[in-house]
Amino acid sequence: MKTIKLRTLARFLAVACALLLLAACQPKVEPVRIVVGATPVPHAEILEAAKEILAEQGYTLEIREFTDYVQPNLALESGDLDANYFQHRPYLTDFNANNETNLVDIGDIHYEPLGLYPGRTTSLDALPDGAQVAVPNDTTNEARALLLLEAEGLLTVDGSAGLEATIQDIVDNPKNLTIVELEAAQIPRALQDVDVAVINGNYALEAGLNAATDALAIEANDSLAADTFANVIAVRAGDEDRAELQALVKVLQSAALREFIDTTYQGAVVPKS
Repeated sequence: MKTIKLRTLARFLAVACALLLLAACQPKVEPVRIVVGATPVPHAEILEAAKEILAEQGYTLEIREFTDYVQPNLALESGDLDANYFQHRPYLTDFNANNETNLVDIGDIHYEPLGLYPGRTTSLDALPDGAQVAVPNDTTNEARALLLLEAEGLLTVDGSAGLEATIQDIVDNPKNLTIVELEAAQIPRALQDVDVAVINGNYALEAGLNAATDALAIEANDSLAADTFANVIAVRAGDEDRAELQALVKVLQSAALREFIDTTYQGAVVPKS
């Protein structure tokens, strides 16, 4: 009987050792890394909020911050990034056309209402003849700014220009406004040097401004602009179906992240449904 028990114990130990050896030989599964470029506010902040959820799914999110609208697309095209998150679709389309890049979007995340903010002049009723109005100088955001000014009755833009409108397409300017074209990132710093300024949502937030509470005028959340100018996740063409990038979009569009955006930005950033 002792011999049988010893043999059974020996077999058990042999199997246990074999299993331990097999486990030791199995390669350790490392989290899949996702490198995403983003402007600091609100994009990098929103990505930070997504980190923990992605980690639970086996993904490590690395966020690289950029302070302009050009470098994150060039870094994505060159392969330094897996994706970026800072721009709307019209800007991406225009960038591809002008820079021979091949980037595509894989999901709408949020919308940042464009705001018209007070500088030297604190109300639109007090806007003097010949007032200086700063607008972004990139193609799509300038058109968007001009359309906001038109919506407030300050000027009229040629309807055929659409989202490619520039100051050359202004057909009526009853207050003789001087349109000052500046790089989008520079406008908040120039605010006190002009009468009013149209500022992109992310740069307004960085400057401590909230379009929902500080702007003299704001794009409506249910407007055509809200759909047209939703901020997207961009990737290189051909990477659209990568599992980790699809997981990133799913998390950013989740109820948890929608709640984070609503609570954190109080209307200055609006999650897309």
